[in-house]
Amino acid sequence: MSTVESAVGAGPVRPSAPHRGAWALTWSGVRTVAVLELRQRVRSTRWIVALVVWFVVVGGITALASGSVSFLSGTGGVAPAGPVIFGFVVFFVLFLGLLVAPTLSATSINGDRNAGTLATLQVTLLSAAEIVIGKLAASWVAALAFLGASLPFIVWALAAGGVRVMALVATVLVLALILAVVCAIGLGFSALTARTSGSAVLTYLTVAGLSALTLILFGLTVPLVNTHAEVKVYGVESWDSELTPECSWFSETRTVVHTERTWWLLALNPFVIVADAAPATTSTLDQTSFDPLSAIRTGVRYARTGPEMVVDNCWTQGPGYVSPVPERRLDSAPVWPWGVGAYLLIGAGSVALAVRRLRIPQKVLPRGTRVA
Repeated sequence: MSTVESAVGAGPVRPSAPHRGAWALTWSGVRTVAVLELRQRVRSTRWIVALVVWFVVVGGITALASGSVSFLSGTGGVAPAGPVIFGFVVFFVLFLGLLVAPTLSATSINGDRNAGTLATLQVTLLSAAEIVIGKLAASWVAALAFLGASLPFIVWALAAGGVRVMALVATVLVLALILAVVCAIGLGFSALTARTSGSAVLTYLTVAGLSALTLILFGLTVPLVNTHAEVKVYGVESWDSELTPECSWFSETRTVVHTERTWWLLALNPFVIVADAAPATTSTLDQTSFDPLSAIRTGVRYARTGPEMVVDNCWTQGPGYVSPVPERRLDSAPVWPWGVGAYLLIGAGSVALAVRRLRIPQKVLPRGTRVA
């Protein structure tokens, strides 16, 4: 009897599982991986302790900021208090989020590979994309848990007055998006490197580059965009001790800085993205306040507008002085869409890299990599 006949005689042959590509996606597959990841995190007491510490620290900073702003408001230094508290709390939450988010995903893939559990997922019907997206979703949900723990203190600023509800909603959405991108970056490095320490360091270096290196590069490029140009000046062209100085128009060659050529470096900074995306925090159009979000937003608009080519040097003429120099109009185009677009490209590239590294069969593996 032939092999085929014996197989037929033994009973029906089960069809082999259909081949699925690396980018095959189903909701059930993503949900399965995400639930497995989240259950492991919930069982960990370290994650719960970190969440409690986060809540206490953010609450303490909010209380200190509220006390400081209330003291300054009493002396006439700051008004109203809500936008200032809101700005400080939002930036502190973003700062802590950039520190915590990499730890949630930077060891997700290579940690499972070293433990021998990644191969178990890879030999199932789950595709590489489902594994990556599921792990990304789990790390993002964990990051959103920290953001959710901060919401009571962000809402605290609403009670202080001067903050629109729309500003709070837009800020929270942008914060959630930035945390998702940071988790995706950590996941990409986790798939790229064999050691968990290496992926964690690379993720932190990338976050530090976006947060600090962009500002440093913007400052270092200032000498590169300096030029000499004719500036129209309203002032005193020549001083004579015997005559009363009178202001007049004249042209003068000055050094101007063309920051409109390098403003895009600031658009990559997460703090600039959050500040520029948040709507005006004051509740009335005629009420202004010096809060962190407004200060950064205005500074970036000045950088995008470029140098001032008409200068008033007679602004110290005393009360009642009306300047003949027209009010400078800043570039009102928002900056945050450029930053968000760049972040989405970075996040998509990180996910694509992780999927490529997890697709099977793999022809070459790093030395010392544990398969099962």
